[in-house]
Amino acid sequence: MKKALLNYETLLKTAAAMSHSKDPEEVVLMTVESIKTALGAKGCALFLINRRTDELELAASYGLSEEYISKGPVSASRSIAQSLEEGPVAIFDVTDDPRLQYPEEAQKEGIASILSVPVVAGGQSIGALRLYTSEPWEFTLSDVNFVQAMAAMSGMALEKARLYKGYKDSIEVLKELRDPRTLKQKRRTPYEGVPVSVDPRTLMEQTAKTAS
Repeated sequence: MKKALLNYETLLKTAAAMSHSKDPEEVVLMTVESIKTALGAKGCALFLINRRTDELELAASYGLSEEYISKGPVSASRSIAQSLEEGPVAIFDVTDDPRLQYPEEAQKEGIASILSVPVVAGGQSIGALRLYTSEPWEFTLSDVNFVQAMAAMSGMALEKARLYKGYKDSIEVLKELRDPRTLKQKRRTPYEGVPVSVDPRTLMEQTAKTAS
């Protein structure tokens, strides 16, 4: 019950914060940190598709090592490709699933299971939101629905940012995130860059009070 309440609070507060934000960096940071914290997972990452290279380029991650996120180019057609067009894909055991592009690197990182859902904007898949766990995890319908809802909100927020900036493609938003002239900080500690309104620690405190 507490987990369901926390997820609900996270959705409400994240939606409220995103509705006022035109900053794509704030949106993607908010998304990955909130999901990872709410579900108590190892990490979370949001990727955007570069149609010219057919690669998934990292927009934001939380809880994953620099070594893992820099393991190499992530192919949109080789790395859990079904989740980009067909919907959520859950991988229970990273050691025994051909849909993974980097299974050895995942094991080295201490990842046991992965949930991947598409990020959609304007009726088109623009990327993937992935949740990583350190223990084998049989994702429940509630888990999947929560991550899907967060992915949907992040897609709408990124589309709003794209339109606000006048960009033709969502990948241009990602390029702005990496531009030293606009990047707020290269390395972030937990919760930095996330609005107080969606601070996971505050959410936990509020949820505990509600549950009691």
